[in-house]
Amino acid sequence: MTEPASWCYDFYCIGLKRVVNSNEVKLKYGQQMYDHNEGILSFVSPSQILSLAIDKNVVQLKQSGWMLLIHPDFLWNTSLAKTIKRYDFWDYSVNEALFLSEKEEATINNIIQNIQQEYQSNIDKFSKQIIISQIESLLNYAERFYNRQFITREKANHQILDRLEKLLSDYFNSDDLIKRGLPTVGHIAGQLHLSPQYLSGLLRTVTGQNTQQHIHDKLIEKAKEKLSTTNLSVSEIAYDLGFGHLQSFSKLFKTKTSLSPVEFRQSFN
Repeated sequence: MTEPASWCYDFYCIGLKRVVNSNEVKLKYGQQMYDHNEGILSFVSPSQILSLAIDKNVVQLKQSGWMLLIHPDFLWNTSLAKTIKRYDFWDYSVNEALFLSEKEEATINNIIQNIQQEYQSNIDKFSKQIIISQIESLLNYAERFYNRQFITREKANHQILDRLEKLLSDYFNSDDLIKRGLPTVGHIAGQLHLSPQYLSGLLRTVTGQNTQQHIHDKLIEKAKEKLSTTNLSVSEIAYDLGFGHLQSFSKLFKTKTSLSPVEFRQSFN
């Protein structure tokens, strides 16, 4: 491979790229390798680092597709300026870029053609808002297609759920939980090599709960075990589980079970 070249955009970048000899191309987005197979739609937000390396033996790289660059300043005084960051896929783990069916790709390409036609026409007071509307449509369709991808990749999704379950079990069974404290969403996602946004989006689609709710469920499960099988005080249990304050533990426990820790323990007597 050649020495990787790195760069970052000042733009939001949406690209559909087909690479015939994709095995000879290694694209890295942040700290993750990009799955750069045929027909992938990618999303890169401003100031994100990209690295590209190409096999030295490749004489000519065969590729096709398109790229749409949107400067953040273009969004000023538009509805999209407030909503563009709500789309999780700007921060998705890159090995889960969007794969498109033929029909989905045609839908996206039609929108790109509309945008191209509009900015190549005579500019008037309606031009910007029409382009913004087309970009919003593109992002909304992409969000729909990502949701479809979560569902259709059921086996891979359940493998992630299995890994999440084991990771949380190991975390709450560790001897140094007091020192480590409660697990954060960022830590758990990092251990699974996913972005926090991607993991929560996947979990919401598959289970209806986000990552934080899964962490809390596992924590409450462990708390119930300690309350029902040990003589530790509620304060000791809260401390053992990584809580700095008893009140925080008691509030979460009651929110999740409708019982206080003491009431739950008494129910076994």
